Amino acid sequence: MDYRTYIQKIIYVLINPLIKGMIAIGITPNMVTTIGLLGNVGATWLFIEAALKAGEGNNAEAMALTGWAGAVILAAGLFDMIDGRLARMGNMSSPFGALWDSTLDRYSELVTLFGICLLMVKAGWFWMGVVTFLAMTGSVMVSYVRARAEGLGIECKVGLMQRPERVVVTAVAAIITGLTGEMWWLAGGMILIAVLANITAFWRVAHCHEQLKKRDGQQ
Repeated sequence: MDYRTYIQKIIYVLINPLIKGMIAIGITPNMVTTIGLLGNVGATWLFIEAALKAGEGNNAEAMALTGWAGAVILAAGLFDMIDGRLARMGNMSSPFGALWDSTLDRYSELVTLFGICLLMVKAGWFWMGVVTFLAMTGSVMVSYVRARAEGLGIECKVGLMQRPERVVVTAVAAIITGLTGEMWWLAGGMILIAVLANITAFWRVAHCHEQLKKRDGQQ
């Protein structure tokens, strides 16, 4: 059992009673997915407010807002686990639900990273803004390569920086930044995602290349 599966099992034990309650009152997975997006939009608003405060020279308030944004991202990330579990336990899985979930996941990630990019630039960390853009690019490409691979009939889940890891790194880095007042924590998180997400994207491309070679060789 890999570490992600082990952690998921622990979280599922904790949230199963909540899931049963949601099923009882008629909450659907698509509702939960949408709430998760709204949470991330809220986190983005906090990052934008932090960017404006940083631009005014009010770094202490900017860092505090950054920490709160990280906490909101972490809370919104729980909805990303709840919607899938709710769909399975409530027998509410559907092709559209899967599409809705994947689409809003991309929006959620891009808007929060955009907020961080803006914060970096307004705080005078221009090159860290560039790095954050690279993190955005890598995040999108990790998901895109998997989706394209699955369209070709290839399972493609390899790599080090999948969405749950990216969400945790972003949230924790922002929270520690808020607690310490040191922007380097958030910068370090963006560097980690920028490097590992793009490595993961190309890792997946290489994996698909090998799988396609094997498949073509069997034909």
